[in-house]
Amino acid sequence: MSFMQPSPVKYACSCGILNPINKLFFCRHCPKLRCGFCVCHEIESHFCSNCLENIPSSEARHKKNCCANCFDCPCCQHTLSARAATVPIVRKPEEPKDGESATEATPSPKPSAMPTTKKMYYLSCLSCRWTTRDVGIPDQGVATGTWPDKECLYQVRFNTLMEYYQSLVLQEKQEKQEFLRRKTPKQHKFPSLTDRTGLTVSLIRRQIGWSDKSIPKTKPINIAAAEASAEVEALPEAIFTQPINLRNITTVAQRHSQPADQPEAVSKLYPQRRSLWIKRSLRCRQCEHNLIKPEYHPTSIKYRIQLFASYHVPEVVMVRCEQPLQSGQANAIFLKFTNPTMYDMTISVLDVAPQDAQISPDALLQACRIKEEAITSSPLLKTTGITLARQNSIREVKREVRELANATIVPLEGPFVLNQRDDSKEFDEDVQAPTEEPKFIVWRKGNKVLIRLDFTPAAELQSGNAVTLGFYMQYTYVNTVSNTPDKKEPTTHALYSRIFIEAGEIANAKAN
Repeated sequence: MSFMQPSPVKYACSCGILNPINKLFFCRHCPKLRCGFCVCHEIESHFCSNCLENIPSSEARHKKNCCANCFDCPCCQHTLSARAATVPIVRKPEEPKDGESATEATPSPKPSAMPTTKKMYYLSCLSCRWTTRDVGIPDQGVATGTWPDKECLYQVRFNTLMEYYQSLVLQEKQEKQEFLRRKTPKQHKFPSLTDRTGLTVSLIRRQIGWSDKSIPKTKPINIAAAEASAEVEALPEAIFTQPINLRNITTVAQRHSQPADQPEAVSKLYPQRRSLWIKRSLRCRQCEHNLIKPEYHPTSIKYRIQLFASYHVPEVVMVRCEQPLQSGQANAIFLKFTNPTMYDMTISVLDVAPQDAQISPDALLQACRIKEEAITSSPLLKTTGITLARQNSIREVKREVRELANATIVPLEGPFVLNQRDDSKEFDEDVQAPTEEPKFIVWRKGNKVLIRLDFTPAAELQSGNAVTLGFYMQYTYVNTVSNTPDKKEPTTHALYSRIFIEAGEIANAKAN
């Protein structure tokens, strides 16, 4: 199959979505396949893709997720480069010192042969040759950090709205805390009325000389409501008399890159700060363990934790069909199985879900246990039921795969063993001794096996309809992660995956 074509072999995730194996993850703690919708996405770090500067989350939020030194071209969206240019400087005449007259001052020196110059910088695009001089931005004396930003016309309105909603949230938070304080009963054995009214604390503070402690109540800022206006600016008169030059009018992409003002003319485009990129980590929703965790430094492309499904689950590759597909006629398909782990696997191809492939309830409960205890001993949080811990595991809802197979497979005669992965055997020239293999195995080499699977497409399929095979692949997986402190040795699980294969389309019937 071509690299650019979609994979004909798809695995069913635990949530019922079909994906190729290169888009799935495998959780070793609750041994199941996970897709992009079964995991929680968390941001690890922010960085600029151009200068590779690592920026903390608080600073990135303050800078509106933009880099302070890198800019994008407003015309072609490429990165702008700083260019240097020499500018001549006019010398000012020397002023007389204090206590000296203009006649007594020393005469001006002779003009030097070499004029004085200063290095100035401007931004230029190496793709479309756009420069900051085209829009009248003055050159700067420093290459980075001094370029001005175009102010938004509605920035004052946005700041006022932000302050209003911040004060509103703070007021609601104070009211909620005051309500919880009044509602929560006292936890000590002998309640005191002075503690309830706060007289004891107030008296002690006055004896010490402190002022009474009180929470200031904030009031939301009063802002004027926005009013809709039916008045629209009139079109310029030149639009009806002069021809339109499309080179001077901005495109939709250029306007969307500057949503604050959305300029209509190319001469009003200003450079935009480059948006920051992120490194994200993926966490299982069921047991909250990390599946993908990258390195913190932006120049590193390695992972500290990488639980891709292609490293733990046998890979199935469709090779070819034995004959052209015909509805109702028996056929065979050749499939290649690859073992990516360092342990031998026993694989079975079944047409129904195996009954003994479930993991034990105790192991699943221990791996996906729900932590109900809080991380604080505050009686207020215990009585109200509020915890400061992470939102723990979500009850998993199993969904059936909606895509149904339209072909009937013939299960294999029995299971077969898939050898462990050994990279040194690929360079070994020793000929393996012939061993007795089942009839459905075509060839075996290292950790790869090619099998022949018989199937029959449905009789009601017509010419041009796609044929989809569906079967259950049961395999043994050696888990090296211990869910309990007592078990330190690897445990073997019998897992299974639902696999769907697009074998092709029904061929045209042969003419008699």
